[in-house]
Amino acid sequence: MTFFRDRAAFDQALATLPVPDQGAIEAAARRQASLTKPAGSLGRLEDIALFMAGWQGRERPGADRIRVALFAGNHGVAARGVSAFPPEVTAQMVANFRKGGAAINALAAACGAELVIVPIDLDRPTGDITHCPAMTEAECLAAINAGAAVIQAGIDLLLLGEMGIANTTVAAAICAHVLGGDAEQWVGRGTGVDAAGVGRKVEAVRLALARHGGDCGDAFETLRCLGGREIAAIAGAVLAARLARLPVMLDGFICAAAVAPLARDNPQITDHCLAAHCSAEAGHGRVLDVLGLDPLLRLDMRLGEGSGAAVAAQVVRSALAAHGNMATFAQAAVASGQ
Repeated sequence: MTFFRDRAAFDQALATLPVPDQGAIEAAARRQASLTKPAGSLGRLEDIALFMAGWQGRERPGADRIRVALFAGNHGVAARGVSAFPPEVTAQMVANFRKGGAAINALAAACGAELVIVPIDLDRPTGDITHCPAMTEAECLAAINAGAAVIQAGIDLLLLGEMGIANTTVAAAICAHVLGGDAEQWVGRGTGVDAAGVGRKVEAVRLALARHGGDCGDAFETLRCLGGREIAAIAGAVLAARLARLPVMLDGFICAAAVAPLARDNPQITDHCLAAHCSAEAGHGRVLDVLGLDPLLRLDMRLGEGSGAAVAAQVVRSALAAHGNMATFAQAAVASGQ
């Protein structure tokens, strides 16, 4: 399926974003006020219920069908020694996902989510961003559409995750370009590289910015020149979900970095997004602050795969269970105190 026929369609979609259903939010708020509890006593759970109501367009939103979309891609910059693992691990982990042996398999099952695995041309790594664009226009558009293709009618909440050796280097380059700051501010240990590996990552980000900084004038070009296939797919999924008014849960640093170019062009893109957690990866908290996303959890996770999103989905389920299943003051014959 081709969701965005060309980059002009992608640009147009990003410029004209739908908004939540205000009537549904108001109806959900009235229900919240009638439930057998002091006003505001469930804290952010109440906010989550209203958020979900607005995007699902109903007073009692649900989380009966949750989908985890896990995108995988390989990066040419991995050849520069920026990861503790070789590029072959991406395909090996995809095989592990398919066999059900990874953390995300266990965590998706725990939150009742279906897992969709989308490897994108793993046998063709992107270009090394230190000396050439990551992708051609056609390749970037194909990756964006691969992400958009996971959107289907009937999904209540979309969780996004990724796998890609060297993708923390790419994400750092995107954030440094879009949000500013030195390479050192955005580069972390990723999969666990040593100090020398961190130095190689910093140098790779510097070279990439010097090579492409002047060419990345919009979201599409930033994703094309500095990104990766799984990162462009995440961006495509976020945008397509918005057009479908489907709420999205972002996982870690890579997901936030994928959204950053979109947010530079249209800051409203994050209105339908929840941040699952703030990871231990350097820069994640900083990019969430710029995106205006307050993470639901802080568990020092840094695995990726959508693992943090799957854990945070349990919080959403709890919020909607309380919102939908509690009795009202009238039903319980309890004085409201008003």
